Amino acid sequence: MQAHRPAVIHLVKSAFALVLIALLLETFVFNINYFLTANYNTISLNSRLNLQETADEQYKLTAVNHTLEFSNLNVEVHNVWLNFDYRQPAQELTVKIQFTDDAHHTYFDSTEYTVGVPDVAVSTLSDQSEYINLNTSGLVNNLRIDIVGDDVGYPIKLSDICINARHPFDFNTGRFFATVGILALAFAFRPRSAIYRIGIVDEPRKSKAAIIAAVVIEVYLMATFLFIGSNLVGVATKDYNNGSWDGHSIVNVFEVGGDNAQQYAELAKAMAHGQLYLEEEPPQWLQDMSDPYDKGARDEAQKETGEPYLFDVAYHDGHYYVYFGVVPVVLFYLPFYLLTGANFPTAIGVLLACIAFVLGCSALLDRFARYHFKRVSLGLYLLLQIPLVMCCGVLYLLKFPTFYSLPIMLGLAFSVWGLYFWMRGRVAAARSSGPEKWYLAGSLCMALVVGCRPQLVVLSFLAFPLFWRAYISERRLFTPRGAREFACLVAPYVVVAAGLMGYNYARFGSLTDFGANYNLTVNDMTKRGWKLGRLAPALFAYFLQPPSVTGVFPFVQPAPFDTTYMGQTIKEVTFGGILACLPVLWILPFAKRILSLRVRQRSTRTIMGVIVVLLASGVVVALLDAEMAGILQRYFADFSFMFLAAVVLLAFIVNENLDPRSQTANLLMKVLLALVAISVLYSALVCFVPETGWYSDVYPWAYQNVIETAQFWT
Repeated sequence: MQAHRPAVIHLVKSAFALVLIALLLETFVFNINYFLTANYNTISLNSRLNLQETADEQYKLTAVNHTLEFSNLNVEVHNVWLNFDYRQPAQELTVKIQFTDDAHHTYFDSTEYTVGVPDVAVSTLSDQSEYINLNTSGLVNNLRIDIVGDDVGYPIKLSDICINARHPFDFNTGRFFATVGILALAFAFRPRSAIYRIGIVDEPRKSKAAIIAAVVIEVYLMATFLFIGSNLVGVATKDYNNGSWDGHSIVNVFEVGGDNAQQYAELAKAMAHGQLYLEEEPPQWLQDMSDPYDKGARDEAQKETGEPYLFDVAYHDGHYYVYFGVVPVVLFYLPFYLLTGANFPTAIGVLLACIAFVLGCSALLDRFARYHFKRVSLGLYLLLQIPLVMCCGVLYLLKFPTFYSLPIMLGLAFSVWGLYFWMRGRVAAARSSGPEKWYLAGSLCMALVVGCRPQLVVLSFLAFPLFWRAYISERRLFTPRGAREFACLVAPYVVVAAGLMGYNYARFGSLTDFGANYNLTVNDMTKRGWKLGRLAPALFAYFLQPPSVTGVFPFVQPAPFDTTYMGQTIKEVTFGGILACLPVLWILPFAKRILSLRVRQRSTRTIMGVIVVLLASGVVVALLDAEMAGILQRYFADFSFMFLAAVVLLAFIVNENLDPRSQTANLLMKVLLALVAISVLYSALVCFVPETGWYSDVYPWAYQNVIETAQFWT
């Protein structure tokens, strides 16, 4: 402690300063409306209301009478306070406000050249949203307030309506801690921070402790974000999802997402009963169809018969099958069903896979930093690890933790751990300390990827740059020991491939048919084929499309999409291409020049080969997704990691060739910091974009609190 006393004192003082700054911001900036309205003379308009009163002295807005209009006010109006009764069922209301003032003698609205007073969302359970600031000119004469929209639950109880109300002081604990966290990040990664002087190789204890702390924080934030979307989680306790709590268990599971979301759980039940097709029988009309994969024909037949069918499952030879990778079923659903008789909660599987991915990413990055580079600092490591795990698309998988997300997330987790074990095996082989167990574990993980997300198997091609020199160029393969090691690399692939091919053959009579072509989806997959015309719009959407932004939280909006491809395009909401929206990837255009530095620095070509394979794999997977399935936001997770991992290695190469005390190194670090910050910010904001089926759609009245927290000035 004596040796580190100055550093500890500095750290304590800095922490105190950060907390104090956050406290001042929360008090005086984020509560600016409290100070701006402190001298307002509040005027109640209750006496002017022409509404029916309830027995508990509330005013009732109904489907017939939901417009409030006040004439001859002749006062300045700075805000309106709609004090809804918090005891009524919570809902989000769309409120339309119009007024006349010194600049407008009639109510005005949007025209071709102007934008009128926008509609505002008000939650009956969010006190902050009930205060609506107005920007009027001079005295307001008439004021009209209308509840608009079709999806409104009447009657609505209103306690008070006031103008020029004093905004209450609201110390938002969540916003305060978020501010502390952002300030702490800014302080930790400032250009002169001590973390840039802590070497990964030179000071392993400090660096490992800091890395572990960073991983714990990341996992906590990801888990918190997942559990916010309680409508998709599928677990209930006394205090969480208590509407689905069984009343006696510490925790119980329940089905979420509808019948279509239970595919993995239903497959686990079928397997437990000794069959590979789902137990639910397809309707007879589906079995009688000449082409059951034509969605239009299916929908017509369903209307005529009134018998529903399962959507987005494989249909073959009179049975329903699950075409998604089988590994999640064997790993999670089947054991859980055999032990409990209940369905495994998919969201928990996504979270577990995400945690494994973050741990594997961090461990893999640490191996590269320690054994292939000698000058990586803790600051540079963390500055690159954060976007690697936060910007690769896993946050969006956590936003929608469904059975669509689980195989992608699990495939990524297996991939990073497979690469990590391979790296451990390479070091063990170099030290002649027995790499076989590491090779077996690594290849098993990489092979299991095929049973999760087959596209991600392209990462197995990293074996070529990792092992070519040792086993081919140096002819180690032709020695007894080398042959044994190589067998350990290949054997898991053979075993897993045999299992998957047997599984496919038992279902579809083909060793290589996973069943995707038999999918009952929005298009006929049996006739989809490979069309070059689909590639251009997909490449633009996946890589080059700029983000669509507005001035309203969460600022990022769904990107527009147009195409000249004169055929059916499968397209869901996306938010811009990765090369346009993740500035940290702007290092890639300099890849050739950076790789030439590595070539001059090292006689081996391992790192160069890894980067080339990562970039090629990313492009290939994006093209495969576009051709086989379409353009979907969750598919960004299939290939974004590959480009981000390549960027990490390129940054390590540049760092290895710079004097850390030079002005060039200082400038490049500042630029990298800015690129990372923008990339992480974009990825975080996408998580809060309102979408169908997410928290904002299911609990809009609660989501309004998120908006009020961010837009504190409104």
